[in-house]
Amino acid sequence: MRSSRHTRDPVATDRDPRWTLRFSNGNPLTARVQETLLSLGDGVIGLRGSHEDGDQHEAPLVLAGGVYGGEGPAEHLIAAPFPLSLRVSAVNSQRRASERRILNLRTGVLLRESDDEAGLRSLRFVAAGRRGIVVMRAEGPADDLAPGPPLRQVTDRTMTSGRLGDITWARTTSERGGIAAAAADDVTTRNGRLVVERVAAYAPDARRPPPSGRAVAALQSARRSGFSRLLDEHTTRWARRWSEVCVEIPDDGAAELAARFALFQLWCNVGSRGEAAVGARGLSGTGYAGHVFWDADVFVLPAIASMSPAAARAMLEYRIRRLPQARAMARLRGLDGVRFPWESAALGDDVTPVAGRANGEWAPILNGQLEEHINADVAWAANHYAEWTGDNAFLVGAGRPLVVETARYWASRAHVDSDGSGHIRHVIGPDEYHEDVDDNAYTNILARWNLRRAATLVGAGPDADGWLRVADSLVDGYDKRTRRHEQFTGYYGLEPLLVADIGAPPLAADLLLGSARTSRSQIVKQPDVLMAHHLLPGDLPVGSLTADLEFYLPRTAHGSSLSPAITAALLARAGRPDEALKHLDIAMRIDLDDLTGVTGAGLHLATLAGVWQALLFGFAGAFVRDGVLNLDPHLPRRWGSLILRFRCLSRRLQLRIADDSAVVTVSGPMRIRAPGGDAVRVDHHLQLTNTDTGWVVQP
Repeated sequence: MRSSRHTRDPVATDRDPRWTLRFSNGNPLTARVQETLLSLGDGVIGLRGSHEDGDQHEAPLVLAGGVYGGEGPAEHLIAAPFPLSLRVSAVNSQRRASERRILNLRTGVLLRESDDEAGLRSLRFVAAGRRGIVVMRAEGPADDLAPGPPLRQVTDRTMTSGRLGDITWARTTSERGGIAAAAADDVTTRNGRLVVERVAAYAPDARRPPPSGRAVAALQSARRSGFSRLLDEHTTRWARRWSEVCVEIPDDGAAELAARFALFQLWCNVGSRGEAAVGARGLSGTGYAGHVFWDADVFVLPAIASMSPAAARAMLEYRIRRLPQARAMARLRGLDGVRFPWESAALGDDVTPVAGRANGEWAPILNGQLEEHINADVAWAANHYAEWTGDNAFLVGAGRPLVVETARYWASRAHVDSDGSGHIRHVIGPDEYHEDVDDNAYTNILARWNLRRAATLVGAGPDADGWLRVADSLVDGYDKRTRRHEQFTGYYGLEPLLVADIGAPPLAADLLLGSARTSRSQIVKQPDVLMAHHLLPGDLPVGSLTADLEFYLPRTAHGSSLSPAITAALLARAGRPDEALKHLDIAMRIDLDDLTGVTGAGLHLATLAGVWQALLFGFAGAFVRDGVLNLDPHLPRRWGSLILRFRCLSRRLQLRIADDSAVVTVSGPMRIRAPGGDAVRVDHHLQLTNTDTGWVVQP
């Protein structure tokens, strides 16, 4: 592979602190956290940021989306061979103490360098726009550096390997599919320094073991392009991404960098072709074994829909292709329609563990049986994608069963009493501190929405009539006098503890109080009632968001990483942006500062998506209804301005918000509405002015 580019080119030397994460070698206890934070990916594969010359404290890893091994709760993403290995002398190893690793978010390149001119330098990237291609260029003193094995086995899975000329190939397989890989080096010497250029290609297949030739062919194509062209293609693709979707916070560099890191990793971890199985940690680590939760549907997908509609559509394709298994799950319960599993993997069967260790003791895990709101979450995700992107044909075609068949399930799952009140009993809501409750408000509100939305899709007829009757009957704990929703039947009768009584959030209340007392108290793990407000803005009674925030925030422990960002979004929407920013700050640092102590197992992808949701849906107040983009911005005092670029309704938009004005720039005609006003057709620009009574369109 011919190369004319040196690692010290403008790509490698970009040091803009608003675009770069910098790490120095230090505490070995943080090695795996750095590996996670320095992960790269293309949505097809994920490559952890492990050192090329190995480190006993690291866990080198390459994962491929949707390629699982094992059975039942033990089902997990399988690892592919690691492609970046170098042999360095003891002298070069000692120089590691003075080296830096710099992740450039703007270009998607990870650089390793040393203050010592004789030290090892390397540059790596996972090629954007090419599926499964990893590229590295490393250089160092010829006496101190040599190529290592092109493909290093890091898994207990069966790996077969061989050579084809100067190409090394390997294949890791599971019970269903596998990952084929191929790699090759080009080695030259310049002025006493060895230069190693390595390209690796991965060809994953979730359904059958892929032939090694598929990876070899991809590798040969990439090598023909050469290092310089591959790098140019890659950085050009990243430049285009950032030109269409980005955030600028001029007065808050730390928040700006954290938000850009969130966007960067979302692009790296979600594929845009075929189907995308997006686990809770994406492709950045082994946490939760790569299982797909509601995180994907209501946290990641809404963010992705505003970044890459094709990727959001691929996430929904994952659910569509597993409708037969969801239908079988409903039948096993003697119910109609489809019932999606709480944890899903390759086939769509329920892979939720049935027991786990809590507070040092084994305890049953009931989520798989009772956390049924996942059904409405999937339906909501399908509808949100169609509404936000303007892909209305989706709900008429392939996406229709995601809404209609989930509604059919709720109609058979709910029970209408003789007094006409409808109930969904024995469930777990988003607040997982309280199990096996009746009429969880979030579950009932989302099920009601699901039934009504399905009725509009099927049109007049017996199904629609029946679904509307069930929807109208469902109780949701709302009290017109207090304007509050009771989280579930009997919640108000629990011990009236506040989080302040036990500590400062975020905290794990079940560890501090014990699970038994926590379940008997009003302490909640994460937004539950409030999550319904987040997903259905404007659908709940007027004034209830304010009342529910006032009541539930002091009782929310934020014991889940999902919690702070959603709380930030709701507080911003409620006109409390300064409070919102405090919660957003926590969400932004969960991985960057390893606040939960588990970032080493992978990124909290839903939290990263929640950060973007808080900015777009919270501080910008954006939501789409009936083909109209609604905006209601709220800036915290710490920010003099906020600039967001995103995609919506098949358009590219830039929203520039200041304290007293906002300017929207669109790539094509669309309709936009300010609070309380009429929808306005916008062809190029729209200016809003912040008055004493709210935002108004500037004539």
